[in-house]
Amino acid sequence: MNDSKLDSARQTDDPNEKTPEVREISNSEQLFVIGGFNLIQKLLLIVTGLMTLGAAGLEILGIYEKGVVALADILMMFLYTEVVAMVVVSYTGRGSPFIYPIFIAITAIARLIVLQGKDMAPQNILFEAGAIVLLAIAAIAIMRLPRR
Repeated sequence: MNDSKLDSARQTDDPNEKTPEVREISNSEQLFVIGGFNLIQKLLLIVTGLMTLGAAGLEILGIYEKGVVALADILMMFLYTEVVAMVVVSYTGRGSPFIYPIFIAITAIARLIVLQGKDMAPQNILFEAGAIVLLAIAAIAIMRLPRR
């Protein structure tokens, strides 16, 4: 049987079968939905940025009260900085928002290594260092990809 006969046979096999209806979305509906979700996204980004600034402020207050700046505190401030940068990039639409979560993950793993220090098993340090290398390779690949 050739293709045209197969197609006509498929169409006439079940006369009660209904084809699904595709509902057309009007331009005003599409504008309202997309605009609504964009507004919600912007508001959540503002809330995320404010919460991050609040957490950074509490971190600075804690450092001031202790009177000592530790490496873990500095790495935590880098985490806050990366989150703020990710919020800015997501809000403005400039740059690649995919790269910042990778930077945050690299900094978080480095902070974990610093905090666990000498109590950590050597193979875990290798695994976490390997994770940092993989994340760095992913960041390089994303940055080098052509942008459309």
